Amino acid sequence: MILIADSGASKTDWRLIDETGKVEQAQTIGFNPYYQSIDQFEKEVSEVLLPQIKFAPEKIDDYGTGCSSDKNRKLIRNVFEKHFRDAHIEVWHDLLAAARALCGTEEGIACILGTGSNSCYYDGTTIVDNVTSLGYVLGDEGSGAYLGKRIVADYLRKDLPEKLWDQFKQRFPYEREEFLDRIYNQEMPSRFLGSFSHFIFQHLNEPYCHQLVRSSFEEFFEKNVMKYHRYEQLKVHFTGSVSFYFSNILRQVAKEKNISVQHILESPIAGLTLYHKKDLN
Repeated sequence: MILIADSGASKTDWRLIDETGKVEQAQTIGFNPYYQSIDQFEKEVSEVLLPQIKFAPEKIDDYGTGCSSDKNRKLIRNVFEKHFRDAHIEVWHDLLAAARALCGTEEGIACILGTGSNSCYYDGTTIVDNVTSLGYVLGDEGSGAYLGKRIVADYLRKDLPEKLWDQFKQRFPYEREEFLDRIYNQEMPSRFLGSFSHFIFQHLNEPYCHQLVRSSFEEFFEKNVMKYHRYEQLKVHFTGSVSFYFSNILRQVAKEKNISVQHILESPIAGLTLYHKKDLN
């Protein structure tokens, strides 16, 4: 019995695979140990996840955003050990989830374009190179948070086209102070900023929104993918809601930069499930 988790800033997808290969699924809110208390993760596991699991897993593979440090991985492992004392527990970074789900056992460049963004060169077994993403303040080009940051700034400065500005104000009737409070004082600002990508998608026929997405993807390729050795010869894959829903623009920008994009998945959980089914043997 294997329990798999893929946790991003917005949601966590869970899959429980039994010895016959049958898969059960569950979902809880996202968790990032850099921005949230471990008590929140503990509460989600005990109050939301456990009631949905019929059998105790023998092995747990947890992939999460913010799990690149030993300290954060230990915090999460401690929560699992409290509830699943007999399980073998592994806590991995969500970038490895993307690589395993997208590339399997082949080499390639795996990218995440969701609430945040990241990328790596994967040799078919391990992550060999990673251009650091720097988070939503300094980096995260091409992500939902990045798109949201730019459109909110343009809205507050009244740099949006007039019609689009009116539509944005009607949809989000916040005052300037409310925007700044949500971004600078409250928890999970990247999730808040990323929520505006839905508005951008719904108004993609507007030249401003189309160009915003296009330029964000151009920055992602230039500041991330194009820094990997042999990027023009390797297959480049994507996972995450932004890459999935804006895939036409993503593929167009990639083609112009002579980059070969292959798989684009909304979530890595299906690929991870296939990857870990081999552990049953």
